[in-house]
Amino acid sequence: MTGDEERAHEGTHLLPHDRRLGSLAPDTDTASIVSSQISKEEQALSESAVGERLPYNDYTTIDWLHDLVKDSFRYRTAHSGKGIRHALTASFDSCQGWIAAALIGTLTACVAFLVDVAVATVSDWKTGYCKNRPFASKDICCTSRSPLVPLADTGETCSEWRYWTESYWYGFGIYIGFALLFGVISGTVTLTTKRALPATAPGAGDRDPLRKSSKQENGDTLKPMAAGKSIYMAAGSGIPEIKTILSGFVIPHFLDFKVLVVKAVGSIFAVSTGMCLGKEGPFVHISTCVAYLVGIRFPKYRENGRKLREVLAAGCSSGLAVAFGAPIGGVLFAYEEISTYFPRKVLWRAFICSLFAAMTLKALNPTGTGKLVLFETNYGTTYKAYHYVVFVILGIAGGVFGGVFCKANFAWSRSFRKYNIIKNYPVFEVFLVVLATAILQYPNPLTREPGDVIIKNLLVDCTESSRTAYVCVQEGDAAPSSRYLGWLAYGTLVKLVLTIITFGIKVPSGIIIPALDGGAFFGRLIGQLPFLAQTISPGIFAMVGAAAFLAGVSRMTISLAVIMFELTGELEFVVPNMIGIMVAKWVADALEREGVYDLAQTVLGHPFLDLDHSLNLVQQEAYLVEELIPPAQTMREITVDVPANGVVPRVLLTEKLNQLRRRGLMDAGLVLVQKSMLQGYLAEGELEFGLEALGKTFPDGCVVRLLSAVTGVGLPLEHDGELDLSQFIDRTPLTICARAPMEYAVEMFGKLGLRHLCVTEEGSGKLVGVIIKKRLVVWLESLKH
Repeated sequence: MTGDEERAHEGTHLLPHDRRLGSLAPDTDTASIVSSQISKEEQALSESAVGERLPYNDYTTIDWLHDLVKDSFRYRTAHSGKGIRHALTASFDSCQGWIAAALIGTLTACVAFLVDVAVATVSDWKTGYCKNRPFASKDICCTSRSPLVPLADTGETCSEWRYWTESYWYGFGIYIGFALLFGVISGTVTLTTKRALPATAPGAGDRDPLRKSSKQENGDTLKPMAAGKSIYMAAGSGIPEIKTILSGFVIPHFLDFKVLVVKAVGSIFAVSTGMCLGKEGPFVHISTCVAYLVGIRFPKYRENGRKLREVLAAGCSSGLAVAFGAPIGGVLFAYEEISTYFPRKVLWRAFICSLFAAMTLKALNPTGTGKLVLFETNYGTTYKAYHYVVFVILGIAGGVFGGVFCKANFAWSRSFRKYNIIKNYPVFEVFLVVLATAILQYPNPLTREPGDVIIKNLLVDCTESSRTAYVCVQEGDAAPSSRYLGWLAYGTLVKLVLTIITFGIKVPSGIIIPALDGGAFFGRLIGQLPFLAQTISPGIFAMVGAAAFLAGVSRMTISLAVIMFELTGELEFVVPNMIGIMVAKWVADALEREGVYDLAQTVLGHPFLDLDHSLNLVQQEAYLVEELIPPAQTMREITVDVPANGVVPRVLLTEKLNQLRRRGLMDAGLVLVQKSMLQGYLAEGELEFGLEALGKTFPDGCVVRLLSAVTGVGLPLEHDGELDLSQFIDRTPLTICARAPMEYAVEMFGKLGLRHLCVTEEGSGKLVGVIIKKRLVVWLESLKH
């Protein structure tokens, strides 16, 4: 693959594309959606022998019902014996899920501890170092043994902490130099996880392999296109990809050990740059990687995609638990925001996973406080009824922030990231963003610190013990200065702008901390109004503003309210947080119907079936299932008319398999019919295994038994042997009437986790089509435009 061809299929964030079936977006920069989209050549194939192609070809799906049957068989085998040995085996089989959950939580906390300690140390190197302990952060260095020294612009420091220079401008230059170095390191290590989603079979890809050497009319040879699409596994938060995986799709290598290591190392240096990103989103990806690596050690989960996703759903909850010290919020986040399949046993295992993660993290004590609560506050006051108006205003501001962010980031990606130098050299974009961030944030003493430190400083309650903090020094007993108010307004604006241009760059990054920062700045600014500052602590409005801004961006609700309580320990202010969160969600939904994770998942080209949103789409019109019936050519290719004796020539099935491969749908299959009546379904994986593995010893001219012979009809005498594939046939595929409402199909795919659904004619019951999950997903995407 040449460099130009490879880059043409490289995914980037937030680029527009036309999702209508069989169409191609007019903007050539939609190469970010890559092989998922249908090219002009592929449209021409829809009426040829090759057949149609659908978006999302590079993603396979698991068969939830098939895996359920497999697990039931395994369970009966493991629990059917008698005696002590079999009883112990059965007990271990039942306990594997709990053991895995405990291991996942413990290991995730260990990784989080290393990342937290490293981030605290590396980020502080931009300003100075600890004289006696060079690998200690500023907070660890400034222990109680060191006398505190107040500084005019940064609050306080200590005698053991040494700044690189006393000159403001030299310090500014050193700060920028370290930030750029950290950004280049983070971007470079992230590029090592670049992978191409593989084609479905040898020789298959975005183009029919038989057409690679064909000639155009002008005589030029057509260049072969890339097989699959290139993505950076460790870039971004990973949450959109995890949602895709938990919904039943497969993204190869996304949860590998190498990705885990690069995600952790990249997060350390990315956060240390001071860019408007956080490590909380990457922690969810890291915890899911840990869950995958632990889960595949147990055959019970390794050999069953459905069971493995139960472990992954439980494991991702520990990521947010260790990121915020919020075990209950982590469980609710996994349920509300990420998982589509979350039965009660997964809820309990997620609870155990988060519990062990919290216990381990508290024992390791990365913050040095000995507490899980990161931003513990004690405002010592309460709110009045008239404060509800202020909380609503903060919610409106948070909703506007979220809606503006989604739209502005989309426009930024269309305009800036379309330039070749940015698309082809992602580390250069990181360099530019870090440079802009350092230049804009360093002058403001409130934005100079890492994102989590900024929140901690803005939520502070100015009691006697915290009077030396910069915020409290500025607010003091007198009215705050106009300079301080300007820094708060400046911080709000800068966080919004920088978050817009930062989201989507090729480093591990999350959106949670920047959104909290922006809301905390705005809330603290509102809290400076005289009639508010005299009655209640401004930190309360900073807390509500932070929650509202994050709700506007992510559309989190219940989980976010719990996370804010666990972050601050302020149970008294759950109601104000709930008000701000709900108002922010309503306003943001009015401006932009998709949250940041849904939007990123769509524009990155990852398939996802959101049941609630999908039902809202189909309920707007009286759509029927017949809308999704494939073209006649496709149905001819995937249909096998089985004679009464139940056998077909092997050469016929081999040709059908080759056609499926050329279409690039590795999770499709063949439907078996007799006189147009559905008899069974044979998935491509089983067909390939039967013909190429079990059929090695059979001659190419043999026959293959698919169904039992009709009574009185036997195998022709001229055939000495047959390859029996009847054991691989699904004799009871689920069906739906072509005239049924589309809501039926959406519900069946969403709640049963189907891979395919057969469509029958009303009245006669004859087979008229087969719907695969990918066809439904792309059709639903077309309704959004």
